Amino acid sequence: MSGFQFLHRQVDAAPLALYRFLMGLLMAAEGFGAIMTGWVKANYVDVPFNFTFIGFEFLNVLIGPQAYVIYFLLGVAGLCIALGYRYRIAVAVYTILWAVVYFGQKTSYNNHYYLLLLVLILLNVIPAHVNRSVDVKQGRVSNADTVPFYAVWSIKFLLLIVYVYAAFAKVYPDWLDGTTVTGFLAHKADSGWAKELFTNRSFILMISYGGILFDLLVIPALWYKRTRKVAFIISIFFHLFNSIVFRIGIFPYMMLITSVLYFEPKTIRKLFFKGKPLPQPATPWISPRPVLTNGFLAAFMVIMLILPLRPWYFPGSSNWTEEGHRMSWRMMLRAKSGHITYTITAPTLDEKIMWNPQDHLPKKMARKVPTRPDMIWQYAQILREDFAKQGHDVEIYANVWVSLNGRPMARLIDRDVDLANTPWNYFSHNPWVLQHPENI
Repeated sequence: MSGFQFLHRQVDAAPLALYRFLMGLLMAAEGFGAIMTGWVKANYVDVPFNFTFIGFEFLNVLIGPQAYVIYFLLGVAGLCIALGYRYRIAVAVYTILWAVVYFGQKTSYNNHYYLLLLVLILLNVIPAHVNRSVDVKQGRVSNADTVPFYAVWSIKFLLLIVYVYAAFAKVYPDWLDGTTVTGFLAHKADSGWAKELFTNRSFILMISYGGILFDLLVIPALWYKRTRKVAFIISIFFHLFNSIVFRIGIFPYMMLITSVLYFEPKTIRKLFFKGKPLPQPATPWISPRPVLTNGFLAAFMVIMLILPLRPWYFPGSSNWTEEGHRMSWRMMLRAKSGHITYTITAPTLDEKIMWNPQDHLPKKMARKVPTRPDMIWQYAQILREDFAKQGHDVEIYANVWVSLNGRPMARLIDRDVDLANTPWNYFSHNPWVLQHPENI
């Protein structure tokens, strides 16, 4: 364990206790809010099925009113995490349920869904409930004034990975010349000052290059004491702008909450805990299984460093092919639109069937399917199964045209490949996904 001893040196538990409380409230808001805003209804009740992650199709059992129960339990578990009440059970329940809803639908995929799952995995290992919690007050765990360094470091380092990869992902032509940001802001520039500002070339380039610099520097700046306050103030404006203009869910608030882990513990105590200093001598929390903890954290961080490299493993641009795009912190990099028509044939059919998903799917699904090769393939499998129930062994071909960041339409899928009888390659390029003609 000698090489990992720094992970177990004791640090003040106050920032972690505050983080647990704020994140728990945000998790509760995510659960209850999804019900109250109609998100659950739109994505789990008023749909015929969900596009799950490939291999998780069994999670379509969530379709229907039972989804309300899942999200209500998420809200309750979030409150328990915030209060530190039955913390270990609450965080385990939230992790399992969140994994179910994360892998259970990707039509409304958002990077914060993935990030929250990763944070939850860490929270199952971190002793975030040993200070200022109901569990302490009710005697389920002993109070600890300090916790091992890894309890705070692991979350902070995860955020560093997220932001650095997000910065490097933006270094590509469409982001650097403002094309991507122009496309996103165009939908927000309705009239008046917003239109004048959001169509201003200088403002667009400021957002483009400012986004790269922010992602690359904000975590080191928060880590460094002399730049911490300035970085936090900039973070507030940056994340509130993204939240208001782009409406990207709880992601900005997760980032702001995590900022508390970078501040000096005495600052946290002064602002949030009535200025109570760290007791002397402080009562530490000692990891009961340090070797297992070290092994888990090492494996976790290695995976976090490797997974975002996938887009460079697959040929072409993942902004076009989508291969390796998820779980790689490639945030707000492309805007795509397209149309698709399936051709369905079988010896037992009188004629070819031209199948337009827009006539059969909810609007959001129909809009997303043409631009996502995995969803194109999945829908072909669903159609194959439906026709098989009617006694038809079909072949299904897809005619798909897509526009990337306002470019002219280009063909995304090889129209001569029978998708109904083509397997999905999990770990290598699917050759029927065509490269963009501009090789971007």
